[in-house]
Amino acid sequence: MTDRRRINGPSGGTAAPVFAPSLPLTNASLADSPVRTRDANELRKIFLKTGLTPSASGSAYLELEPPSAVKAGEKSLINPSSALKLTCTVHGPRPLPRSTPFTPHITLSTHVKFAPFAARQRRGYLRDAGERDLAVHLETALRGVIIGDRWPKSGVEVIITVLEGEEDRWWGDGAELGATGDWGMMNILSGCITVASAAIADAGIDCVDLVSGGVAAIVRQSTGTNKEQQPRPMSNSKRLDTDLQLVMDPCPSEHRQMVAACVVGYLQSRDEITELWAKGDMPTPLTIGLSTQIGFDDLVERSIEAAVATRVVLTEAVRESTELKVHKSKPTLKTDT
Repeated sequence: MTDRRRINGPSGGTAAPVFAPSLPLTNASLADSPVRTRDANELRKIFLKTGLTPSASGSAYLELEPPSAVKAGEKSLINPSSALKLTCTVHGPRPLPRSTPFTPHITLSTHVKFAPFAARQRRGYLRDAGERDLAVHLETALRGVIIGDRWPKSGVEVIITVLEGEEDRWWGDGAELGATGDWGMMNILSGCITVASAAIADAGIDCVDLVSGGVAAIVRQSTGTNKEQQPRPMSNSKRLDTDLQLVMDPCPSEHRQMVAACVVGYLQSRDEITELWAKGDMPTPLTIGLSTQIGFDDLVERSIEAAVATRVVLTEAVRESTELKVHKSKPTLKTDT
């Protein structure tokens, strides 16, 4: 007689599942890593659309084109790399509670949260230090854009949800697979600035200009033909800087190593920078064996160029949204025949 109070296991033998991250990496698997096919001054394709959340004052959605991979789907079901997907909602301006002291300017609050499924390693439901850091940088970028004198004792909330985040490196490079916390944060902040600017414009909040985010990085490229035989070094490895390159819109999974990166929030019509965040190692001669020397000023200038290119998509998305609102607000004239 079977025991009905106990869940019996299967009668046959079972084997523990073997996950793909625990498989040993070979030269064949290294060849499946994403490869940058874009030029150094070329950005990934951007999809930006506003007005997707009717309950919010303004909303926007941003998505970047995923990087290309070489024969990625033939040997594994795992996606070789991630694509940035962000959604932003703006609530306000609305009056603050009566208990709040009077302020002649608008109160801006930013909130950035990763979805639990945003990375390969599942994230928690509570905000961590990285998410709070992103919110502080985003608030700094937007505070110099909004004309706060027109809404005294009012508040506006900018809420961004990261549906899919950029990875710090290719998932086959090490044990920390897909952890979004270092280099991937630079692209995420750039996307947050752009999508928040579109959502604020969709909410009808007066701003001095549209702020767009741009990223540039100094990366260490492979030698080309011997890429399959060379190991992909980690970020803490020290090598001679003979193959460095300055690129716009870097994807960490496409490069062997990220040396330094910079993200800016740029106002093109005013020629002002509202946010600048740079990180990485920048030795005093940065390049050894190269004909040109890459400096910090070059890194910032290339980030501004990326922000200017992103502004083209941002302006077009805001223009389409405005034309749609104007078309809906026009009264329809009925003629009696």
